[in-house]
Amino acid sequence: VQLQASGGGLVQAGGSLRLSCAASGVTFSNYYMGWFRQAPGKEREFVAAINWSGRSTWYSNSVKGRFTISRDNAKNTVYLQMNSLKSEDTAVYYCAADRQYSGSSPTYAYWGQGTLVTVSS
Repeated sequence: VQLQASGGGLVQAGGSLRLSCAASGVTFSNYYMGWFRQAPGKEREFVAAINWSGRSTWYSNSVKGRFTISRDNAKNTVYLQMNSLKSEDTAVYYCAADRQYSGSSPTYAYWGQGTLVTVSS
């Protein structure tokens, strides 16, 4: 299983970015997908998750209303649309996959390599 995250970069506060995570080596539509992030000196934290069909989503309180997780099973890709970015959103963002529902727990079976998002104030 390989997960390739992309789309990170430098953005000003209030701006937007869209992260993508392409999966290979799996039947993508069988997997729950999640996004986590880790800021320097901090533990990895949950950002958002989505079920296999895309009909159910979950968000951390810190991003609810600003970020949107979605997926395209035909493209084996999950997305994280990030709007109204704040300096505290600066982190390495990781995508993760699991056949079982893991929700906000960082116990997903498979992880991507991470993509850096830097928000300047």
